Amino acid sequence: MKDTQAKFSKITVSLHWLVAILFIGLMAIGLYMTEFKDYALFPIHKSFGFILLLIALLRVIWRYMNGWPKPAGKYTSVEHLLAKVMHWTLIIGMLLMPISGMIMTLSEGRGLYVFGLELVASFPDPENARRMLVQNEFLAGVGESIHGIGANVMIFAIGLHLVGALKHHIIDKDGTLRRMLGQSI
Repeated sequence: MKDTQAKFSKITVSLHWLVAILFIGLMAIGLYMTEFKDYALFPIHKSFGFILLLIALLRVIWRYMNGWPKPAGKYTSVEHLLAKVMHWTLIIGMLLMPISGMIMTLSEGRGLYVFGLELVASFPDPENARRMLVQNEFLAGVGESIHGIGANVMIFAIGLHLVGALKHHIIDKDGTLRRMLGQSI
């Protein structure tokens, strides 16, 4: 069940699309919450963010065990470089976004809950139970900055990734997209 130049394994294809769907869904929820100040979706966003991190870690382990797939076609050195930068940006982003979200949440004293299951307890203010005691203001700020900037970087990277996939499919006609859809080329 190894990736080849002609076909990706079912595990590779499944992990790619699962991470893609989760990530894009989480981005949509995150943008909605911050734009409309509707924070009722935070528990869902955080829970699926934690799940995303676990699946992204599996994806990284799988890629490490299988190595990088060979390109479907022949490309220039610039195209190879762009592909590597893009893949590393997406890999780092899919790990850094949930990690920075957890750093922000935990540093703000909010605890870590996954679908209602408490993994790390909150630190409520004894004088006002609706307010949390900030545990580390600096780390909370760092987490928030990384999460905010990372969201913008990932929107750009995902858009560029989609453009690249369409270029491979429509212009190069090299089978790259078909391979990521589980087909042989």
